[in-house]
Amino acid sequence: MAISALWCLFFSLLTWGCPSGCAEESPAPHDVTGDAKKPVLLRDIAATTAFISAAEVAVIGFFQELERPEVSNFHIVVGKIQEVPFGLSTNPEVLSHYNITSNTISVFRTVDDKRQDLELTNGQKIDAAKMSRFIQINELRMVTEYNPVTAIGLFNSAVQTHLLLFTDKTSQEHTERVRRYREAAELFRGKILFVLVDSNVKGNERVMSFFNLKKSQLPALAIFHTPDEEQDVLPLGEVTVERVQDFCSGFLERKQRKEDPSPEEKTEL
Repeated sequence: MAISALWCLFFSLLTWGCPSGCAEESPAPHDVTGDAKKPVLLRDIAATTAFISAAEVAVIGFFQELERPEVSNFHIVVGKIQEVPFGLSTNPEVLSHYNITSNTISVFRTVDDKRQDLELTNGQKIDAAKMSRFIQINELRMVTEYNPVTAIGLFNSAVQTHLLLFTDKTSQEHTERVRRYREAAELFRGKILFVLVDSNVKGNERVMSFFNLKKSQLPALAIFHTPDEEQDVLPLGEVTVERVQDFCSGFLERKQRKEDPSPEEKTEL
């Protein structure tokens, strides 16, 4: 499979920059005490399903036994990543339901209905830092802020059309822009990945230049189809749900016509 030019750019930036009532809390290992965040203990399939459905991104540690070093590392990660809900299950029925055959950390996300697994097989040295990186790479959301780590997850997604909103996060209008952008993202779930690019981050200037955008043109949208690198750009005076929706729908419709031309177009060809 050909590697897109945008992915090459993002990879260069990666190497250049650094990047509920049905459940109860599980006990922490001996080295995690006090008010540290703890994973939710998922005792059955219903509780696990509800836990996954309740969040854009949910992480579950599926463990066959708790007296393992990777379980302690998992608890460390839970305490460090505050914005993601964590669950833990040792129930054999739950593990079987999710086809777990070895200790596994799974990231469930709604944006593309995807599950990513990190299997903790015997002899494999996976510390808390590696677990954290796996989760941060794969925690794609309805609107994912671009950085060198999330770039990897974006390009590993099965959703091959990406929409980028270039905007100044320090702007007084930023919160409202993102709210409208997110509202539009709900309309294209599973079809387009919505990405937020902060124009104030120095490394992001190279992403802007890839789309021939200048700061004076922001906020702006750029849409990109990774397999054939087709793209389109739309500078915006104002971010509205309607403008984002029209821009995305128009791009998808053009792609569809190219891939499946009408009988009349086939005759002309």
